[in-house]
Amino acid sequence: MSVRRVPRAPRRPAWTATLTWKAAVFITLMCCALAALLGALVHVSVTRQTVDSSREKALDRLTEVTRAYEEGTPLPPGAGVDPQGLPASLRDLAARGSRGTMVADFQGRPAMWAAGPADGRALAVRVDYTLGARTIGGLDQAILGSSVLAIGATLLVGWFAVTRVTRRLHLTAQVARRISAGDLDARVNDPRTKDPSRPQDEVATVSGALDTMASSLQGKLLSEQRFTADVAHELRTPLTGLSAAAELLPPGRPAELVRDRVRAMRALTEDLLEISRLDTGGETVDLAVYELGPLARRVVRASGTDTSVRIVRDTRVETDRRRLERVLGNLVANAHRHGRPPVELVVDGPVVTVRDHGEGYPAYLVKHGPQRFRTESGGKGHGLGLTIAVGQAAVIGAELELDNAPDGGARARLTLPEYVDLSDGPVAGPD
Repeated sequence: MSVRRVPRAPRRPAWTATLTWKAAVFITLMCCALAALLGALVHVSVTRQTVDSSREKALDRLTEVTRAYEEGTPLPPGAGVDPQGLPASLRDLAARGSRGTMVADFQGRPAMWAAGPADGRALAVRVDYTLGARTIGGLDQAILGSSVLAIGATLLVGWFAVTRVTRRLHLTAQVARRISAGDLDARVNDPRTKDPSRPQDEVATVSGALDTMASSLQGKLLSEQRFTADVAHELRTPLTGLSAAAELLPPGRPAELVRDRVRAMRALTEDLLEISRLDTGGETVDLAVYELGPLARRVVRASGTDTSVRIVRDTRVETDRRRLERVLGNLVANAHRHGRPPVELVVDGPVVTVRDHGEGYPAYLVKHGPQRFRTESGGKGHGLGLTIAVGQAAVIGAELELDNAPDGGARARLTLPEYVDLSDGPVAGPD
């Protein structure tokens, strides 16, 4: 059974969804409607006045011609009984004993006819209507020209006013994107929010609210960063003494448990210190050129885990080896701690992929990234390993993507900037 695809309607260009475009269309339609309404009113009013004036003139002349016809005097030019060119409808009206007027063409020129009864026939007069028709035509052209000018001027003024508003809105949106990207120092600084004497419009209110939110968010994050750094520093001293005291305990299972917990607390403290340094944004990198494949193998050997390493295509990268090893080591450790074997590390050019065959990353982590002190599958871990990996990857200019493989398992893909050395200089080894 064949399936017939319904063709999609063509999508409108993106610029048609902008506020400037919508405002221009709205202003144009309103101006056209207003110009058409006013033009119609003026046209009808002037046309009525012109026609009424010509009608009165024609009827007055018809009265004079009727008097001359009754007296038997010769009729003036433009008057006669059943004259040539008299409209048939007006002729019938006069034959029935009524008087009437009508505008009609006579020999290619507009004329106002007036007719009345005369012995069962139509006595009619013709008045030249050229001036009146010309007046109405000139009026219509003037209305059309003034409407075009008014619409153009209104569009120009409206475009200027709307563009000023949309420019401020775009600036506010740009600042919001910078804040969401981590630039907490970004501010709109709308001058209307700085001067209370100036009137506050809606854009200024939104800009002020965004600046206030950014300041509040920055203060809270700085407080959190200071708290993390202070706690980590304060814990180092008692942990050093506790570690020394644990080494003095007599051998046995209780001593091993204490030492294990002390090592875990020291590792957590070091992680907190590293995160606090990453938060400050003052990290410096020690760049050198390395073969990526041997460096990845070194990380796996140092981890002491059963991780398979596969080199699809080796390449050279310019990076900070210590930080890169920290990222890869955290990814491998996380895969073994929260996933299931086999754990694989694949080097394909500048892309290093670490994946396991467990249940995969939680939905919140794939969508929002790792979060500190939020436990993952099984309630294990503190959420610091991946947080550090993401932070260190950003420091060395790499991109770390976390997702789940289609056939199951968590997958971390680290993309490093590939190094191209045209001079074929020396390459640092992994030691």
